[in-house]
Amino acid sequence: MNLIELLLIGIGLGMDACSLAVCKGLAMHQMNWRKAFIIASYFATFQLLMPIIGYYLSSGLDYIKKYDNFVAFFFLVILGIGMIKESFEESDKSIDDDVSFKKMLLPSIATSIDALTVGITFSLLEVPLFPAVIIIFIITFILSLLGTRLGQLFGERYRSKASFVGGCVLIIMGLKLLL
Repeated sequence: MNLIELLLIGIGLGMDACSLAVCKGLAMHQMNWRKAFIIASYFATFQLLMPIIGYYLSSGLDYIKKYDNFVAFFFLVILGIGMIKESFEESDKSIDDDVSFKKMLLPSIATSIDALTVGITFSLLEVPLFPAVIIIFIITFILSLLGTRLGQLFGERYRSKASFVGGCVLIIMGLKLLL
């Protein structure tokens, strides 16, 4: 696997994280770069860890592939429903830009499930793991930072509508995984 292919895989994996980073950015009244770095760090770290796990679990290929889309679907739908529910709440209390472990774990797992399968593929194709996961980490980190900023800019004007649309997008992404 050459560098261009690894970059494309990194972009493909990073786009899910970018979408959820946009959703987190929607909740920010003002751009908080510290929180944006935390969001990007969570998503990029999970995108780094999951291929490593998949790489070393490649002997269980059939078992993992059987459930990965269902697990990602479940997480994305739960997140999407929560965002849609929040979009109907009038108060600013519904706006949640919390970046605690509890709030970031579920979206980080949801965006990195497909990276588990990529790790299995890396093992089967004998791709050097370390350079591949570093590329994925860097791309996901950058895309997540950009996504958080874009979400914050868009959310300043259209917060409740954007939260509703963001929730619908997450549900559609989850449904796409099942089809």
